[in-house]
This record gives sequence, C-alpha cells and structure tokens, in this order.
Amino acid sequence: PLASLEAALAERLGAATAAGVLLRSAVRGDLHSHTDASDGGAPVQDMALAAVQIGHDYLAVTDHSPRLTVANGLSAARLTAQVERIGLMNEVLAPFRLLTGIEVDILDDGTLDQQPALLGRLDVVVASVHSKLRMDAPAMTRRMVAAVRRPHTDVLGHCTGRRVLGKERPPSEFDAAAVFAACAEHGVAVEVNSRPDRQDPPDDLIALAVDAGCLFAIDSDAHAPGQLDWLVDGCDRLAAHGVGPERVVTTWGVDRLLGWTGRNATG
Repeated sequence: PLASLEAALAERLGAATAAGVLLRSAVRGDLHSHTDASDGGAPVQDMALAAVQIGHDYLAVTDHSPRLTVANGLSAARLTAQVERIGLMNEVLAPFRLLTGIEVDILDDGTLDQQPALLGRLDVVVASVHSKLRMDAPAMTRRMVAAVRRPHTDVLGHCTGRRVLGKERPPSEFDAAAVFAACAEHGVAVEVNSRPDRQDPPDDLIALAVDAGCLFAIDSDAHAPGQLDWLVDGCDRLAAHGVGPERVVTTWGVDRLLGWTGRNATG
C-alpha cells in the first residue's frame, strides 16, 4: 500500500548520506517512468510537469510492452501514437525534454517484446523481466545475457525482480557476474531502481556491478508524479559503493545521453 511506501521512503530519506545527497544533486533526469497509458496513475503531461518542477532536464516515458497485459501494455500502434504525442509535447516543453521509451519485457528466450524497428525509433529502451521469475539460474542467466546483447537494450531494469515491502518477493536467481560482464561489454546500464518496495539490485549485486565496470541508471520507476523524487534512495545506495556521477548515465546531459542510447544505431 502507498502509505507503507511513503513511510519507508521517509525513513530512508532521513538516513541519506552526504554522498548520496551530492550524487542526487548531479542527477539530471530519469529513464524509467509510467503513465496512465499502462499501469501508471497520471497522464504523460502531469508526469512531465512534475519532472520539470523537481528540476529534471529530461524524463523517459517507459510504459509497458504488449505481453504484460495485467499492466495494460502498449501495442505497437499505441506506442507509435504515444511517440507522436510526445514529439508534439516537446515543442511546448523545451528546453525540458520528454524522451520516448519503453519498459520492454524480456521474453523467456531473451528476445524483447516489441517490434525491433519500433524499438529503434525510441530514445530509451529499458529491458526487464516480469514473468517466470523463478526460472532456474542457468536459464535465467542465458535469458538476461541474451537481452543485454540485443542492440536496442540501453538499461537492464530491476534485475532481480525482488520486492522487499508489502507482498514480498524473493530475488530471481542468476549468475550476476556473467550478466553484469555482458552489461559492461555492451554498454548497457544497470538500473538502480529507487522504488522503496524494490531497492533493486541488492547491495551485494551493486558491488558486483561496480567491480564489473558497469554504467548505472538511477531511476524512480515512478507510477505517479509524486514518486519521481524517490531517486535520492537510489543515489544513496549507489554512492555507498563509491560510484561518482561519471558512471551514472542519468547525470549526463541529454545530448550525451542520446549519443549513448544511439550507440548501436544503423543507417
């Protein structure tokens, strides 16, 4: 329930370290948010205005993909319409920028749940596992590594799938060292998901990702405007491992960020 999330967040914010606050001050945007087009609670314009209000330079709109029917995942046609609408909104919002995006499901075989050509049109692709979270470790490792190797994948979202509040859920089992090595090799950022009920990855996996040389994206996974500033928790957790802004893609300006997300573009 929302009340327990708010209480947990207040506790975490009260314990935020100076290093975490400093890293939060360097953050310029967020690559994971949801609107009422999928399972969020607010229209895209409300999310955009809230992001402007807290000082973001950009916000990626990453609603769910078709397979996640429980979250009203977007068909190719609905996503295309959203992309066009965001383009129109950016004409008014500038210099702030809404980034077109998706939180795309990683399917059982590691393929992504949307047309490759459409993924190629988006500014940001967050790839996440939402199904068969109890898959055996070797199969889950193959699945995640295959997704990381896909040329359109930019961010590996909430990699363990765990939930630590409310209806708790244990983390998925996989070879984290192998997955993070693939992320480092392919320039895919490991998401530090700042939702109080996720806090994903756990601290031991953050340490592995740091050692692997990974980039990171500190994201809110916000489903409502008031959740966008949950980022301070993720900043605090990552700063505890000595990670500075240079390795955090959400501290980069939009031009550098889009240069990175377009690193595998062809044509």
